[in-house]
Amino acid sequence: MTEKKIGKKQHIETLAIHAGRGIDPATGAVIAPIHLSTTFERDADGQYSRGFCYSRTENPNRQQLEACLAALEGGSEALAFSSGLAALASLIYGLKPGDHIVAPDDVYHGFRKLFDKVFEQWGIELSYADFSSPEKVQAALRPRTRLIWAETPSNPLLKITDLAAIAEIAREAGAVSVCDSTFATPILQQPFDFGIDLVVHSLTKYIAGHSDVLGGAVIAREATPFFEHARKSQFFAGAVLSPFDCWLTLRGIETLPYRVRAQSASALKIATWLLSHAQVEAVFYPGLPGHDGHATAARQMSHFGGMLSFLVRGGKEQAMQVAANVHTFIRATSLGGTHSLIEHRASIEGPQSTTPPNLLRLSIGLENSEDLIEDLDESLALLE
Repeated sequence: MTEKKIGKKQHIETLAIHAGRGIDPATGAVIAPIHLSTTFERDADGQYSRGFCYSRTENPNRQQLEACLAALEGGSEALAFSSGLAALASLIYGLKPGDHIVAPDDVYHGFRKLFDKVFEQWGIELSYADFSSPEKVQAALRPRTRLIWAETPSNPLLKITDLAAIAEIAREAGAVSVCDSTFATPILQQPFDFGIDLVVHSLTKYIAGHSDVLGGAVIAREATPFFEHARKSQFFAGAVLSPFDCWLTLRGIETLPYRVRAQSASALKIATWLLSHAQVEAVFYPGLPGHDGHATAARQMSHFGGMLSFLVRGGKEQAMQVAANVHTFIRATSLGGTHSLIEHRASIEGPQSTTPPNLLRLSIGLENSEDLIEDLDESLALLE
């Protein structure tokens, strides 16, 4: 594959289509072939001059995807993994017993589960803080804080973190700053512009974008020793993304800018409509002027994203009833695909959930926003 030269000033729509890819020199194919081979031929002298040895360690499709992801984020390098949690785990492997992490108090529940079920015996300390307040993050630091993990917008309360403030706190503490930017994608938010060290994505969500790929990624602003340890995790532990899934993810990226902007526009319309509904107690969407993080989001995001949550007036029973009576929305886990999804988060997260029992999370897809509003309106009307 002959990779095209991409100018530094090219826009993200162009990068989404061309970065990491090129014309196949053997056939002239515009779209890259899928390289399913697990092993590659040695040269006569025993070397691998063509750059590939074994598909766990390197693969042409994964190489293309990683180059594209780095370009989209404006970073130096990227690593693609078999899931978002595998990407997360690759960074934890770089810590030592006694090291300390600060994470948001409403962090993605899979983050909590990973520590509760897998890393509980590793001796890594973990504190939670309200990341909408830099002062509270600062107060949570300890002498051995090594990782400050931001998630903005957060899941499912859509809190906003001031990335520049977090990056500065991390630098002063000698810690690595990480931003889970899954909800925002590189289309809406560029964490490296605010000094963040590493960006993490669940590729499963918006980036692949069609609910048919499981994947994750870590992207580095600079290839530091900490990032190189994550590369070793990918290389030796082997939680790599398959060639076909890499190919599908690249295919999804080509429409990413247009999908995310359309989903963001619909989400703002739906959030605004929900705000005035009699059966809605509160709406969590950073695009609303009354949202606590609106000013920060407006400063560091180009649009406000396709995710929102709202509180149904009443309790869990009423929220579950609304979710059960929609027809266009699909009652399912995950987010970021073309189909709009609705989910009662507390029941998914389990008994330890800190999510309000009357909260419903919406992932806005690519349906017409008026059809989605009508669907919600009919379901909420059944509560009256």
